[in-house]
Amino acid sequence: MTDTIVDNPRTVLDNVPTGLWIDGESVPASSGETFTVYDPATEEPLTSVADAGVDDARRALDKAAAVADDWAATPARERGEILRRAFGLLTDRADDIAMLMTLELGRALPDSQAETKYGTEFLRWFAEEAVRIGGRFATAPAGNGRILVSHAPVGPSLAITPWNFPLAMGTRKIGPALAAGNVMLVKPAHETPLTMLALASVFAEAGLPAGVLSVLPTSNAGDVSSAIITDDRIRKISFTGSTPVGRNLMAQAAERVQRTSMELGGNAPFLVFDDADIDAAVEGAYLAKMRNGGEACTAANRFLVQSGVAEEFTAKLTEKMAAVRLGAGYDEGVTLGPLVSAKQRDKVAEMVDGAIAGGARVRLGGKVPEGKGYFYPATVLDQVDAYAPVTRDEIFGPVAVISTFESEADAIKAANSTEYGLASYFYSRDLERCMRVAEGLESGMVGVNRGVISDPSAPFGGVKQSGIGREGGSEGIEEYLSVKYIALT
Repeated sequence: MTDTIVDNPRTVLDNVPTGLWIDGESVPASSGETFTVYDPATEEPLTSVADAGVDDARRALDKAAAVADDWAATPARERGEILRRAFGLLTDRADDIAMLMTLELGRALPDSQAETKYGTEFLRWFAEEAVRIGGRFATAPAGNGRILVSHAPVGPSLAITPWNFPLAMGTRKIGPALAAGNVMLVKPAHETPLTMLALASVFAEAGLPAGVLSVLPTSNAGDVSSAIITDDRIRKISFTGSTPVGRNLMAQAAERVQRTSMELGGNAPFLVFDDADIDAAVEGAYLAKMRNGGEACTAANRFLVQSGVAEEFTAKLTEKMAAVRLGAGYDEGVTLGPLVSAKQRDKVAEMVDGAIAGGARVRLGGKVPEGKGYFYPATVLDQVDAYAPVTRDEIFGPVAVISTFESEADAIKAANSTEYGLASYFYSRDLERCMRVAEGLESGMVGVNRGVISDPSAPFGGVKQSGIGREGGSEGIEEYLSVKYIALT
């Protein structure tokens, strides 16, 4: 039997609230209903959490609206200090937060530890940005008046977060919203609500006034989200998730002309040119593919490798991925945990099976292991056509799909042949090529000779059907501010 990293990983659950977080406290759902959160490694229940309904959503919005003006009037320095204290508390409890994420998401603990560090940094970044909300003063060109431009909180906001980064997707939205002076309701994914509930309790401990932040776990996301969106008091919606769901939310928001930020699907290409440092490209490819077990919207979804170096790259990547240790994320030495659910595992398996049936060659993995848990092994497929069905959709799993190309033009054409445009990666040692390719790739973010691009101080977001708006960086807080022009004599 594999040793666990701690004697009983489930002890971290003892201090996590399992009610709805409304008005600064953990409360049961008005219906009394709950739903179960499972351990993806064992398929066994972890705990039950309160199941929010429409009445609970309205109650949370009532509480938020009641304190919205007071929070907007709170000095920026004070708002920033609360975020900074929350950052400190999360940092002190990093080990417990990481283990909590591994329990409900399944992924390997090292990945959860990395997210804890990454996710907490958004609070420190936006604590600093809170006091940098500026404006502009100018004399009108005609000389007949003065122009004053100021910024105000956009208003009560709704954040809908995904399951794959339970902490960071919360802090990346909550941080700028609170820094800008907005109240916020959060609807976390039902697969991973515990981390968000733990985060809410940390904010309360940091001194956040009751009502400013609510967390509404629910098994009925559509009705709960719609009840909030269709309320005229909501002025901003931030969503991270699939493009089809994002389109639906944007359509609902259009009815009331609500501001939206949408971080949607991705289909990231990873290009390797024949002048690349192949060893460095393999290291970058491994990070871009296997971070979070492949369950990331920025994950390299398809590898396009120039034919002259394709076999060397494929062999070395296969060797590196073969060294992955599959198991429960909290077990000692494990580097690849289970996928989040049976549905997700089955989707990955179906995509791989389809690729093999279409002529792909299996270099590693490719079969669902027997036994309990939603496990899928590290898998490498090559001899895949660059336009094959498996390259069209997000795999969201530990599967590297490798195609070849002959020319730079062919590579860019294949890379851009998707409705998505979130992230792209490529490796080359030719500076002129680096500039050409970076400018030619149709994506909101481009990694040049690096496999990890996410950074709290940089704007995160895509183009085409990968969404609108940006999170992180100085641009992130602008999503939660309205511009006001004041004309003066």
